Amino acid sequence: MSSSRAVARLSRVAGHLAASSKPISRPSSSSSSSATAKMTATTRKHKVAIIGSGNWGSAIAKILAENTTQHGDVFESEVRMWVFEEDYQLPSSHPSYSPAEHSSPRKLSELVNQLHENVKYLPGVPLPPNLVADPSIVSAVKDASLLIFNVPHQFVSKICDQIDGKILPYARAISCIKGVDVSPEGISLFSDVIGRKLGIYCGALSGANIATEVALEKFSETTIAYDPPGTLTPVPEELPVINHDLWKKLFHRPYFHVSMIHDVAGTSLGGALKNVVALAAGFVDGMGWGDNAKAAVMRVGILEMRKFGLMFFDSCKSETFTEESCGVADLITSCAGGRNHRCAKLSVEQKRPIEEIEGEVLNGQKLQGTLTAKEVNEFLKARGKENDFPLMTVVYKILMGEANVEDIPSVI
Repeated sequence: MSSSRAVARLSRVAGHLAASSKPISRPSSSSSSSATAKMTATTRKHKVAIIGSGNWGSAIAKILAENTTQHGDVFESEVRMWVFEEDYQLPSSHPSYSPAEHSSPRKLSELVNQLHENVKYLPGVPLPPNLVADPSIVSAVKDASLLIFNVPHQFVSKICDQIDGKILPYARAISCIKGVDVSPEGISLFSDVIGRKLGIYCGALSGANIATEVALEKFSETTIAYDPPGTLTPVPEELPVINHDLWKKLFHRPYFHVSMIHDVAGTSLGGALKNVVALAAGFVDGMGWGDNAKAAVMRVGILEMRKFGLMFFDSCKSETFTEESCGVADLITSCAGGRNHRCAKLSVEQKRPIEEIEGEVLNGQKLQGTLTAKEVNEFLKARGKENDFPLMTVVYKILMGEANVEDIPSVI
């Protein structure tokens, strides 16, 4: 059976879990038509900026730049991408290597703009010429009405502090950050953290999206949740209305299909919690227990993800976890080949701490699953709920050296 057919079958099976749930609300055709009419009557275009330029950030930036060019009636063509500046030595094997220019390390932003390629984090993938790398975050977001956040979640607060007061008051945002801000006191979505710190509204994007596959234009799909309140600083009338239709224009590609929903909490939680389950799947694969064992871990995992969302977020919809790309599909992908799975598997096979594996194979990037597992456990422990989430709890204990991978079957 092909992998795409397997994913479809698993998604249908998981969908039975939500059989009694209401269908996800989607924009009506009439509202879509009125929005389209308004868009054709506007006189200004939206400017797009993306904060973040790692593997996933660069893949999303490529999509944004392609679509701003295609939809020139709605968006300014240039997309500015904030790059955390660092020196990088271009390998002599690179097709564009020149001894005169590249014999010593160069600024990464300079290389991106010169070669139209993120040679460190997304090597070998051409980037559109209208995508401009900018090492100044303030410059990158200047006058942008649409902000896309795609940075490691541990840096969100600091980044927001740097641009607070430097963005348009009517800007809107989408967070592509797979994680949640968790402490013993409470749990916040990063879309909410961004919105609260900047005084704007931020939705969320998440799905079965391995960055390199998306960048290579292999077919995939994603979920964008956007459900703004009516109390925001209004967007000027001369700009196109910012709604589901506009976000779909900005993100949808023939190889990257977008589903628009309203459940921001469920979308964000799916992208965060699946990383913890992926660690468990990697542990199981490292032990060589086979596909049946991994399937059992995944089944328990999707149930715990859904249970967590419904228990702690009133706005969560069961079907977001069982029907959308941000739920069951992302879980399947992450447990098959994502970085959390890969590092957990190697950790068991090589009998080494996962932190050592992370440092060797991720090219300077960080695992999200290990941090999320620790934060989620603190949150559950503070509420006496660890026993309600046995898989997430045992993953945490394995990371802390308080349990062994061999304990997983008896716990779940």
